[in-house]
Amino acid sequence: MTGHQVEATVVPGWKHVYSGKVRDLYVPESAESLADAPSLLMVASDRISAYDFVLESEIPHKGAVLTGLSTWWFDQLKDIVGNHVVTADVPAEVAGRGLICEPLTMFPIECVARGYLTGSGLADYKETGAVCGVELPDGLGESDRLDAPIYTPAAKAEVGEHDENITFEKSADMIGRDDAEALRELTLKVYARAEEIARERGIILADTKFEFGRNAAGDIVLGDEVLTPDSSRFWDAHAYQPGKSQASFDKQFVRDWLTSPASGWDKNSGQQPPQLPQDIIEKTSARYIEAFERITGDTFPAQSAGA
Repeated sequence: MTGHQVEATVVPGWKHVYSGKVRDLYVPESAESLADAPSLLMVASDRISAYDFVLESEIPHKGAVLTGLSTWWFDQLKDIVGNHVVTADVPAEVAGRGLICEPLTMFPIECVARGYLTGSGLADYKETGAVCGVELPDGLGESDRLDAPIYTPAAKAEVGEHDENITFEKSADMIGRDDAEALRELTLKVYARAEEIARERGIILADTKFEFGRNAAGDIVLGDEVLTPDSSRFWDAHAYQPGKSQASFDKQFVRDWLTSPASGWDKNSGQQPPQLPQDIIEKTSARYIEAFERITGDTFPAQSAGA
């Protein structure tokens, strides 16, 4: 992942140790390193990435949407699987965007559930008739609903690289069959619950990815973010039309503008993308906020964006 220099927020009492595409990670100032930290502060920024670049433009309130949605979903899912959140009571500098979490030993696998055929799953199906080794019926097309959701793991890549779709058997070779089966079962259970909740709100959860880890007690729990527009494809159920690409509640406005003649940017050039126009920034921010409000049924608390 390339892009402009990231500047993490200074948080009193916490030491910044890592920045990803969107999130910044901190440990208590008393901790010598990430490895011996008793807790972590995970902060979702307003950064946005596209085509393997972190853009210079930020999307107002995006970090608060990701954090607010994740905590809402964690609460909906806690009877199925625990999570890494200790508290949302964080320093004022990152209020609404930060969570204090317990450290986890993460599995090196992205756990993907698909209820609809699109994206890399569609490309795999067109080539092989299967998705990550899961055989599917003939004749399926773009955005078709599957007879039953499928589990399609991916091996986590280094930062800046794409995750690699793998078969279940490959995942079992990587982490052991018992753990691979446990992650598959949890992934499909969580997807089923989330898909039902989203559908009740007029939203289709086409697919999503989860990250699991083991806590100090040895339990498998959910980590990172969960069921946000950055980790999931959410479609408007009322506008859904199989056979074509669907509009998603995510950064589609950004992708569309960057690949349009108006941007003057060639995504194959290796050059940093240009600044986003203000209207694209505003439309994208509104889309994220709409996802929050449609799913949770709550009015988005704009003051929690840290702005």
